[in-house]
Amino acid sequence: MSNTRAQILETKQSTSVKDLCFIAAFAAIICVLSQISIPMPAGVPMTLQTLIIPLAGIVIGKKRGTYATLLYLLIGAVGLPVFSGFKGGIGVLLGLTGGFLVSFPVLSLTAGLGDELGIKLSHKSDKTNKIMYYFPIVLCLVIGATINYVFGTVWFMIASKTTFLAGLTACVLPFIPTAILKIIIVAIVGPELKKRLSPILN
Repeated sequence: MSNTRAQILETKQSTSVKDLCFIAAFAAIICVLSQISIPMPAGVPMTLQTLIIPLAGIVIGKKRGTYATLLYLLIGAVGLPVFSGFKGGIGVLLGLTGGFLVSFPVLSLTAGLGDELGIKLSHKSDKTNKIMYYFPIVLCLVIGATINYVFGTVWFMIASKTTFLAGLTACVLPFIPTAILKIIIVAIVGPELKKRLSPILN
């Protein structure tokens, strides 16, 4: 009996260590890719954050992906220059782009939920399993991106004291093509990457 308990405790500890490693690894990747950005006139840069964050939710799961994103925000909040343009600190979170940053965890959470729902639905279908798998992923990616844009735009309008049209022009319209492209990339690459990493993820 004691051996069984010891094995269970050892398994839980190894799982916890593995979870922490994946969370830390993806938080580090987010930090690095955040610096690959294109400055935009209105002050909202075009970055790869919205590519890697939902990807984390699919590859390592909604829970670990969301924790990785929260860890990234925490690292930036304490002052380390991990936000776009090598910036850091609470001031960035409260600035023009703060709404996008604080709603980033939604991207990983919804992406992970889409993957889980897709797996469940595809198991119930024989002929259309691929459609039943990818549809919820794409839908959840769109929902996550929409929430991120809405939150970010409203925050931008409040912080800059501009109109809805100005916020829409600065935060949404220039990013629609790349947002669509990122959703396609994440929907294709995410499940495949998760499949290849499954031996070490589980």
